[in-house]
This record gives sequence, structure tokens and C-alpha cells, in this order.
Amino acid sequence: MDDLLIVGCVSDNPTVADMVQYMNQQEDYSDIISLKTFLNTEFCPRFIVDESDWKNIGRKLEGKKVLIVSTSVQIITRNDLAMRNFLVARAARDNGAEKVILLEPDLFYSAQDRGPRPEHGVTDFKRDLADYKKFDGQPFSARLYADLLKVSGVDEVVTVHNHSHSVKHIFMDRFSGYFHNLQPSDVYASYMKDSDIVDENNLVLCAPDKGAESFVYEVKEELGNPEIPVLLLSKERMDEREVEIEVATDSPASLDDVEGREVVVIDDMVRTGHTVTEACKLIKTASPRRVVLFVTHFYSSREGRINLNDPSIDEIVTTNTIPQILNRDSQGRLRHKMVVLMLERWISHYILEMMGYPIAGLTKPLYREDMSSKNPRWKGRMGPLFSTTYIQ
Repeated sequence: MDDLLIVGCVSDNPTVADMVQYMNQQEDYSDIISLKTFLNTEFCPRFIVDESDWKNIGRKLEGKKVLIVSTSVQIITRNDLAMRNFLVARAARDNGAEKVILLEPDLFYSAQDRGPRPEHGVTDFKRDLADYKKFDGQPFSARLYADLLKVSGVDEVVTVHNHSHSVKHIFMDRFSGYFHNLQPSDVYASYMKDSDIVDENNLVLCAPDKGAESFVYEVKEELGNPEIPVLLLSKERMDEREVEIEVATDSPASLDDVEGREVVVIDDMVRTGHTVTEACKLIKTASPRRVVLFVTHFYSSREGRINLNDPSIDEIVTTNTIPQILNRDSQGRLRHKMVVLMLERWISHYILEMMGYPIAGLTKPLYREDMSSKNPRWKGRMGPLFSTTYIQ
């Protein structure tokens, strides 16, 4: 893989370090690119070159593919990180890189996936006046981000579990189909089978809203058991902080089907935690044995931690697409019921396969489990699922 260079847009990023290891890059990513900030605060990345070599100036990356690994970090805003992405991509392209790929597990600006006019976004639902008004006066930021990445020199984008129909349409269009939205359904199914999180023979899978339905069925397929019941819920948002949850009229399973069973609620992201907490409260009224929330993108906030600490949720499984969640302070009072599945090996496996490189060294499981010793399931556990790497 001498033609692939893996870099980040910040100097100390454990996600980048793990990707370098799993993708067998011999050179440290910090030795490939210098991330300078001038006294006037302008960011200026520079791919490191031999200062005594005056040949092929501006062409030192010819024949190389550059993979930019971009994740949110605590000390730099997403706006700043986005600008860094543009400049690192531009530096690669202006120095001859054959291809530039952006890996951004939690794709920036995805929540701003439409604008105030009919041509601002392609949705899988009929927009009403209230939806247009919600974005009145705002930019169509997701499209702008895609446009700026493209003009900066990015050829291909890889992300994880983005459920926005509009974002997927924008990025597939802007990058001519070279947009990869990795679905961790196999990771979730594997964890349910390989760990003691649930009894897979006594499961009910639940989608807390319409947007999660297709992914829940993907997880069911990966589990390989067509007899697992699926409970579909629907929500009606009353205001910014209040939702009403009920069983969807087309739900294959009813609340009666969850009694004595272990229910896994699956969603793509949680911010305030209001919707999933209300969904779990409804499920708890039917006397399940246990309710576990699986959520890919976990935005840790004080409000979210308070809501998700509700006794209706017995355990939370998330991923490190937003790496700060590995910090025990970010987990806060939830550390006693939280598990983080680290996805670097899984993502590396996909990218290597996508680019036609060997993947023999990446053995299963393609994730690592991280949990606090406060979790009752911890029991001093070690082994291939468990990670002793922490972000402090």
C-alpha cells in the first residue's frame, strides 16, 4: 500500500492512529503532514517534503491516494475542522495526489439537510409549510458542505449510518456515486451474538420512528433469524422538547409481544434523548425483561445524560463515531450502563476492500468493546472484544 497516505486534520487523533495501524501504514501520520497555524490564526497544512530536493516541485504526491480521517474533537469546533478538511484536501490535490478520499464517520452538517425552498433538498416525505418555515432564513448547509469538499479536491466520501435521504442524495450527486454510507448492522448483530448484552433467542427489535425502520430490518437480516419480532413505533412532535409515541399502525408486533422479552431499540443518533426515552418508557409499560438502546452517533450533553439515565433504559450501546464518548466524563452518570463499540478496524476493513488492498490481517470481531468497570457486565473482563485504550 505504498500508494496510500493516511492523514488527519488535527495533530493528535486516536482514530487516525488506529486507522494507520489497521491499514498497515508504516509511517506515522504526523510525519506525513505538518499542520501549521500562522500567527494570524490561518491554518496551513503542508505535506512534508525533502527540503534539499528541488525536483518535481508541486508533484511530490503524484501516484498517491490520500485518505483524510476527520472526526470531531473536543478542542476544535466542527466549523474549524471543516475548513481544515478543505485545506488538507487542497494541499493534496495541489501537490499532485491521484485521488483524495474523506472519511468522516459522523458527516458534518447532516442535520442541516434541507433549506427554506422546495428545491432545497430531496426528502422521502412531503414537506409542508411548517417544514419550510423551520429552515426560513438559514442556508442549505449540507449542500454547501458537499460543494466545498468537491471544489477543495475531495473525490470520494465515506461516512457511517447517515439516515438523511436528502444528504445521501446530495453526496451521491456531487461525488458521482462515490459516496459510501457504511451501515453497522453487521457490527450490532455480531455484538448481540458474541457478548452477553442480550439473549438473542428472546429478542424483539424496535424502531423508535419511521426513519429507523429500514436499519432495524437490516440488523434482523444480519442476525439470521426471521422469527425475531419487529416493533415499529411512530412519533408526533408536539414542540421542540415534547413528542408523543405510539405503536405504528403497520407494526408487525404489538406491545403484547414484548412481555418477558429483551427489547433492542435501534436508532442512528441521539442528541437530547427525548424521543428514545419516551419510546423506552412506552415499551416498559408492557413488562419486557430488559430494554437496550443501540445508537450509532452519541452526542453527549447534560440534557441527554439526564434523559437517558431514565430507568426505562437498562443499557446503552453506541459507537465511537464521535470519539469524545470514550471519555468517562462525557459518559457522566451513564457510565454504569454504557458500552462503546470502537469501529476503526471495521471501517479499515471496508476501505481496504473498497480500494482493492489485502484485508487478511483484519480478523473478526471487527470492533472493540469499551466499557467502564461501573457497568455490572464488566466483571473484570478482558479478551478480543475488550479495549483497554481510553481517551482521557
